[in-house]
Amino acid sequence: MSDVDGRPLPSAPAGAARPSVIQLVFREKGALYAAYVSVFSEGGLFVPSTREYQLGDDIYLLLSLPGDPQRYPVAGKVGWITPPNTSGGRTQGVGVRFPNDDKTRQLKMKIEEILGTSIQSSKPTQTI
Repeated sequence: MSDVDGRPLPSAPAGAARPSVIQLVFREKGALYAAYVSVFSEGGLFVPSTREYQLGDDIYLLLSLPGDPQRYPVAGKVGWITPPNTSGGRTQGVGVRFPNDDKTRQLKMKIEEILGTSIQSSKPTQTI
């Protein structure tokens, strides 16, 4: 499995105590739209992964947004799981819920600014 930039996703041994660290690079607005989880009040992103997670597991994201050279660290938690072989051809992975803090609220606003009116689109996404 690879991230949205095509690089392999890191995997940790089962039962590892430390959180996963995953780099997500969004080069296009469409990919960000497909991964953004607007139903989480704090915001969040879908992360494709074959690793088994439990709800509430910690995941540390290093996020790059389209047209922005900055990388944003996000200490999120698994908020939903898309298991393997899900109907509708959905990609296996997890929805990572952003933390409820000022820094991440600013990141959520930045993502929603990039997405603009497309955030209300009915176009299918990888999210719930």
